[in-house]
Amino acid sequence: MLASLSLILLCQLIGEVIVRGLDLPLPGPVLGLFLLLLLLLARDRFAIIAQGPLRDEGVENASKGLLSHLSLLFVPAGVGVVQKLDLLAAHGIAIFLILALSVVVTLLATVLTFRLVSRLFGQQDAP
Repeated sequence: MLASLSLILLCQLIGEVIVRGLDLPLPGPVLGLFLLLLLLLARDRFAIIAQGPLRDEGVENASKGLLSHLSLLFVPAGVGVVQKLDLLAAHGIAIFLILALSVVVTLLATVLTFRLVSRLFGQQDAP
């Protein structure tokens, strides 16, 4: 379990180093998760890679352990919000309106993307 958790964190660290080193406009942990995905896909394809923490679903079990305590990862964000209550009091309405507008825009983009993709796949099925 410890080796699997270390592998997850190592992938995150590698992603962070690459992003900072190449000055990419991407969060390091996102690139790290992509690297972990590639590693897991390679493990399933090539048996020689399935050793150490990649053996016997070790990474999967470690990730399930992390997900079971996911709520703890929101504590620092909550502390940050409490520390900035003065800004929330001063700009709370603007923040709320921006958040509401971004939710609506996200929902519309999702619906339009779904409709576009369903039309594209629907036209391919027709003779």
